Amino acid sequence: MAKTVDTLKVSLSLEKASVVVDATLAAAREHDLEPLTVAVLDAGGHIVALKREDGSGIIRVEIARAKAYGALGMGLSSRAIGERLGKRPIFAMSLTVISDGGLAVAAGGVLIKDAAGEVIGAVGISGDTSEKDEFAAICGIEAAGLTPVPAEPDPNWQG
Repeated sequence: MAKTVDTLKVSLSLEKASVVVDATLAAAREHDLEPLTVAVLDAGGHIVALKREDGSGIIRVEIARAKAYGALGMGLSSRAIGERLGKRPIFAMSLTVISDGGLAVAAGGVLIKDAAGEVIGAVGISGDTSEKDEFAAICGIEAAGLTPVPAEPDPNWQG
């Protein structure tokens, strides 16, 4: 039987996104983090995979998505966005309005690069401190054989 619908080529597969989510949550449990919500978005900003652990608040989905979406939209990790906009709160608020609330300027939004160095998506995490969220995202991306940006968590992520 012939195919009647052409399939779309994706740069971030559901399989890889699922590895990112599951490895992120495994790292969170290993380090005794608070319950997390993990959102993996493709380069177009669409959710590929999402999990919310038991006990993670319901608004965490929107926060996780906004961290990842903002990273994609600005081409920077959400930590870097927060650092750049820290002394420019009016501009930060403007970006939040422009993106219809889809931008969070706290660590936990990490870009995902493939082996060729191309950004293929982002992970957003919410549930613990922003620095711990970012740490878990980096662990998940690396476990999937992909490259996180930033490559290292905040040096004080355990503090």
